[in-house]
Amino acid sequence: MKKPAELDAAVATYYAQAPEEDRLKYGAALLEEARTRELIQRHAPGPPAVVLDVGGGAGAYSFWLADLGYSVHLVDAAPRLIAEAERRAAQEQLASSRVGDARALEFPDGHADVVLLLGPLYHLTAAADRAKALAEARRVLKPAGWLFGAVISRWASALDGLARDLLQDSRFAAIVQRDLQDGQHRNPTDRLDFFTTAYFHKPSDALMETAGAGFANPRIFGIEGPGWLFPDVQERMSDPRRRADLLLAARMVESEPSLIGLSAHLLVVAQKS
Repeated sequence: MKKPAELDAAVATYYAQAPEEDRLKYGAALLEEARTRELIQRHAPGPPAVVLDVGGGAGAYSFWLADLGYSVHLVDAAPRLIAEAERRAAQEQLASSRVGDARALEFPDGHADVVLLLGPLYHLTAAADRAKALAEARRVLKPAGWLFGAVISRWASALDGLARDLLQDSRFAAIVQRDLQDGQHRNPTDRLDFFTTAYFHKPSDALMETAGAGFANPRIFGIEGPGWLFPDVQERMSDPRRRADLLLAARMVESEPSLIGLSAHLLVVAQKS
């Protein structure tokens, strides 16, 4: 059995402190989760298909898919989050859960119908490492299996800074400048809300990387649309009519090339040919 690679020190520190297991319950992440689920269900085969949730944290999407009848294997590089998933799991709810590395998956060739990479493609900051993760995803997929890979938009921090009035903080402004320059997000401060070490993609780069791993005709969708920028997004998501409006607006611009980068997160969808 291969030993899982260690997380980048800054990333490991972040996930040891940040409540990642509850992130999707609050604020703009409510919209992110709803739209990610929608895009997965739009393309993925139905249950009881086999899903590898790689970089799945404490299992937010794993438990949802398992409850729908999928056979789900959860993999994450953070031991604390895997332990939290195992604590939360109902008996035999998941097919398996383990600490692992997206670049060296412990599954045989052609094992899965679906692979979720909803984290590794932005925490692997080197292009070569992202290529390894994508190649591993393709290896473990069955013919015609589906890849769902989340990336963070190159412009996410600039828009977040505007929405949260952070651009007057010289430390945050410097982070944004580097993000825009080369996509390499680094946070030298002790503020968890400035995020951690990551790579922020341009949509065209995410498509190029996925195609380079052997996936034919990958597509990319803006996940949240403009709605994540509203300070009252949580209240809007709790009201059925306003929630429907947020989701509708996101669908309207999800594939428009000039607006995809407006979303904080983008989802690459590709099928193994």
